[in-house]
Amino acid sequence: MALLYTDTTLVPSKLELVAEWLPKQPWFTGDPAKISRVSGYRLDDPEGEVGIDGLLVSAGEDKVYHVPLTYRGAPLDGGEAHLVGTMEHGVLGTRWVTEGAGDPVYRAVIAQVIAQGGSGGEELVHQPDGSAVAREIEMPLQGSGEPGSQVPEVWAAEVSTEGGTSVASTGFVALRVMHVPGTAEAAPAASAGTLTATWPGQDTPVVIATLG
Repeated sequence: MALLYTDTTLVPSKLELVAEWLPKQPWFTGDPAKISRVSGYRLDDPEGEVGIDGLLVSAGEDKVYHVPLTYRGAPLDGGEAHLVGTMEHGVLGTRWVTEGAGDPVYRAVIAQVIAQGGSGGEELVHQPDGSAVAREIEMPLQGSGEPGSQVPEVWAAEVSTEGGTSVASTGFVALRVMHVPGTAEAAPAASAGTLTATWPGQDTPVVIATLG
């Protein structure tokens, strides 16, 4: 489960960091001055070391942009090409932020969620007295697989960009993360496992990642 510190500082904020990074991506066509948060989700690192979440943002268009992120207490070895930036967390200190597909922990967690029919992580909000209170999930996720299914290995993968999709391929299996979900370009192959999401204003599930 993810423990959220809403009573501390984060400099720059996630949205500010993403607003600097998004315009540099070839699939971004919006207005950088109009970037705003739409929704978001959390996932759990089984080891409890890496923070994992995803932001949905808009930028003055009808489309939304999906930006998955990981947060580490030290730079990801070999992850320079996927570094979004750094931020200062009032409790955790410096956090190195990486685009999700470029982080092997994100890839492994997403692959498991898809293959085993999982969902997003539980979110707990840290309270000033040290307790934690559960928060309602605003962007429910659902993998298409079945509990107990074998999870393909995607830890060691070559990551590339195809249109608005980050592709992490091992040569045997490919994890595809859709950065512009809901478009014709983001339609999954019929044989692929899927991760779908809904969010406020989007009641029909939309594919945000595939595995296959």
